[in-house]
Amino acid sequence: MSTKPLAHALNAGLRRELETDDKVLLIGQDIGALGGVFRITEGLQKDFGEDRVITSPLGEAGIVGSAIGLAMAGYRPVCEIQFDGFVFPAMNQIITQLAKYRHRSEGRVSLPVVIRIPVGGGIGAIEHHSESPESYFVHTPGLRVLCPSTPQEGYDLLRQAVRCDDPVVFLEPKKAYWGKGELDLDADPLPMDRARVVRAGSDLTLVAYGALVGTALRAAAALAEEGRDVEVIDLRSLSPIDDETVVESVRRTGRLVIAHEASQTGGLGGELAARVQRAAFFELEAPVLRVTGYDTPYPASRLEEDWLPSTDRLLEACDTSYAY
Repeated sequence: MSTKPLAHALNAGLRRELETDDKVLLIGQDIGALGGVFRITEGLQKDFGEDRVITSPLGEAGIVGSAIGLAMAGYRPVCEIQFDGFVFPAMNQIITQLAKYRHRSEGRVSLPVVIRIPVGGGIGAIEHHSESPESYFVHTPGLRVLCPSTPQEGYDLLRQAVRCDDPVVFLEPKKAYWGKGELDLDADPLPMDRARVVRAGSDLTLVAYGALVGTALRAAAALAEEGRDVEVIDLRSLSPIDDETVVESVRRTGRLVIAHEASQTGGLGGELAARVQRAAFFELEAPVLRVTGYDTPYPASRLEEDWLPSTDRLLEACDTSYAY
């Protein structure tokens, strides 16, 4: 057991899989000597060589397209997209090829490709560097979508993603990269498609993922000082979504608040709210509420703290729920 930041945990997960399976390859812009923009792949090219850790030209469509070909040839490629807003040139490869090929081949051909994407705001970045594109991928059948919130979750989920025969979009919250937490390299991981209850509670369920899990825990701690007992759930898997864990919680607490950085309209919170409303309608004591980014393009960095869901906004939504 050690204390490491999420960035180091992701590096350790990639290193472990490169050591375990010689079919695992990494591909992306500047991931070699530089170690990537966020240094997630630092030292890996030196230790495993340029044939295993491949520095690609600038071109996201080419990175993903090459990974699809490598997967068809029996490899397990892990792509790095430098920033969330840069993934869109590769959407044709992801949506029309990667997500559909296993279905199109009637299960004969699997594409075990992982696409790592740093996502979300809160780091003072410029335009196209703070997006939350998860809904595009969640809406696409054939893709798994994962998002860790802690070093342990990052290590476990990334290793599971690399070993998975389905294509996986792996969303890494940039704001959480350097947040430290406990890391056990030999821990028995939770199944990758299950949500995790990170704080037990009895009178309200607060659901988040990625960097907002920490925000949710701070809100729950503040409410505890007022005698409120909030359960916090980290979704971890955005597709498939573990609505069973959330529904079981809501049946006990009677209230649900969902938080995510992405804009509200068409966001994952709406889908989760609909599932809970159907399964736990008679147990709900208040409407399901959402705390999200606004339905505008991501703002300039000087305004992002007003745009992103904050502890205060979560507390306001919880107070509203309690008022019913």
